[in-house]
Amino acid sequence: MVIKNVNLETVCGITSTLPKNSLPEIAFAGKSNVGKSSLINGLMNRKSYAKTSSTPGKTQTINFYNINEELYLVDLPGYGYAKVSEKEKREWGRLIERYLHSSEQLRAVFLLIDIRHDPSANDKLMYEWALSQGYRPIIIATKLDKIKRSQVQKHLKAVRQGLGLPSGAVVIPFSSLTKQGRDEIWELVEREYLEREVE
Repeated sequence: MVIKNVNLETVCGITSTLPKNSLPEIAFAGKSNVGKSSLINGLMNRKSYAKTSSTPGKTQTINFYNINEELYLVDLPGYGYAKVSEKEKREWGRLIERYLHSSEQLRAVFLLIDIRHDPSANDKLMYEWALSQGYRPIIIATKLDKIKRSQVQKHLKAVRQGLGLPSGAVVIPFSSLTKQGRDEIWELVEREYLEREVE
């Protein structure tokens, strides 16, 4: 995918009406601080278009990035570790649920897991919930540059086992530092989710 233009078109908070888009949407979910904004910046070839932060829970809205007038990358609020009230966490959860349940253009859900750690209970819940909604989440193992190369396969196996992935399920290791995995993600999106639009 050659990125010609990027536009943060819609930002939806807890009380917002979700947009009725006509282009396909690709959503990115993951716990707070897993590297969602860094991944989206990497995919868009932008340094800091999506706001990154070392503080968990920075993304508190659903952000729709229009890419080349061809599709939307949808950045969902992080779940889990954010230092916010239980009430806010529940509201973010409902916001994510409402989007995944009601979007007519959502083509794929990418679930980001920190490759250094076994999937959390929240990660498993998110994976199983997406499955129950009829999606087959594609797993992106982030923070690849934080572990030794010799450890990668061991950690990938732990991610697969922790989520109970079926054999053959796609897991893409990604590094926001080296951009390893970027091309694989775009190839998958273009092959699986954009070509259908043309047919």
